[in-house]
Amino acid sequence: MSDNSVISTRVRLARNLKDFPFPCKLSPDGMEKVIEKVRSAVKNSNSSIASDFKFIKMSDLTEAQCVSLVERRIVSPEFISNTEGRALLVNSDESLSIMINEEDHIRIQAITKGLALEQTYDLVDKLDTLLDESLDFAFSEKLGYLTQCPTNLGTGMRASVMLHLPALEKSRAIGRIAGNLSKLGLTIRGTHGEGTEPKGSLYQLSNQVTLGISEKAAIENLKNITSQLISQEELARERICSNIDIQDSISRSLGILKYARTIAHDEALQLLSNVRLGIVSGQLKDVPLLTIDKLMTDVEPATLMVNSGKNLSAAQRDVARADLLRKALEEV
Repeated sequence: MSDNSVISTRVRLARNLKDFPFPCKLSPDGMEKVIEKVRSAVKNSNSSIASDFKFIKMSDLTEAQCVSLVERRIVSPEFISNTEGRALLVNSDESLSIMINEEDHIRIQAITKGLALEQTYDLVDKLDTLLDESLDFAFSEKLGYLTQCPTNLGTGMRASVMLHLPALEKSRAIGRIAGNLSKLGLTIRGTHGEGTEPKGSLYQLSNQVTLGISEKAAIENLKNITSQLISQEELARERICSNIDIQDSISRSLGILKYARTIAHDEALQLLSNVRLGIVSGQLKDVPLLTIDKLMTDVEPATLMVNSGKNLSAAQRDVARADLLRKALEEV
């Protein structure tokens, strides 16, 4: 079994400060105090990782910059819905971040490429320990870490993997799988989590249970189920990729990506998904998988504008997107 169906791994911890109301009840002055406490905890730490963090007040960002953070999975869609009284700490390679005053005072996140649940948890745990040295977290011996939403009580941990499941999607097996996963304490959602649709056959698989289970047990459970999903995807892939129509679709997709002059967002993601299927099934030999994975983020509308440094209309984005794809794939 290969893990090439996994794009990335993310682990997020919810924490709250003992002496402050939850963010939904915080005054603007209270929000600023929480921001300063978290910022100081990182800034004044003796840890070597602390100096790598950049501080961002969300209200200082443009709408495109905010949306791009969501597209790059650094922050949640909810976090940018109201930028007042919210701030972000993020390191240089964007693998570690801290959302301040989202649903909870603190959301600590680590994200890594591929399937790396233990490694990603270790990263987020180190950052949690760093903050715990100078911040007083709201904690109950009975309920664990206290969070605004009861579903996060206990560990406060949400671990997830971003999966590319085109074969299972084409086989129409996702609905059945989703129903079975809920019985195992897991959920499978769209590309950007709860309430979002899958684009480019990208699905987010995460744990649902945080109370009465340790972080290690939750991660082990997620890892086991991820392995089973990968195996199911590989079996489905073998079945569908022997079909000449699927093979033709893969080759045509690469051709369009290499030569088109204008490509809409959803079309680009579908074409990239088809090419990715061609790579992992062995049909396409000379296309780097990491290039395709990076393009799946870079073609997103806001990220496209942020990287170009321009405000672009939808039509202009379609042209810029096609230019980006041609240049990235010109030597393939």
